[in-house]
Amino acid sequence: MTTITPAAPVPAERPGAAQRIRLLLSEVGAFGLVGAIAFVIDVGGYNLLRFTVMPDSVVWAKVVSVTVATAFAYAGHRYLTFRSRRGRPVLGEALLFVVANAGGLLISAACLYVSHYVLGFTSTLADNIAGNVIGFALGTLFRYLTYRFVVFRPRTEVPA
Repeated sequence: MTTITPAAPVPAERPGAAQRIRLLLSEVGAFGLVGAIAFVIDVGGYNLLRFTVMPDSVVWAKVVSVTVATAFAYAGHRYLTFRSRRGRPVLGEALLFVVANAGGLLISAACLYVSHYVLGFTSTLADNIAGNVIGFALGTLFRYLTYRFVVFRPRTEVPA
């Protein structure tokens, strides 16, 4: 009588370098698309608020516009950019996403604050460059790295 023993589990193969590059480019492309739309929401909302109901509250106008853009970005990144990397419960993921975006918001608002109140560049153009170009670029780099390595980190299997 022959005894059959189950085979040891075969570890999953890592994708090749070309496949990893394609996946990364796809992820960065989706990140860029969602980010571009969120950028339009942010900049458009900021300027709408600045020229209507918040003409003297440049930082608060930025806070509101970033908050609306963040809500859009979460849905876009969750269901498009990082859909295959999600590994935590929605509530925990959303909380980390909000914390990451708060960091990006602080970076953007700090750039605007320094430009407007410390350096005295108070024109609309200067405010847009500080908050929507410099602050947005630095905040975007921070957010991408935080999303990729913290918020949407793939679930790791723990051996039994």
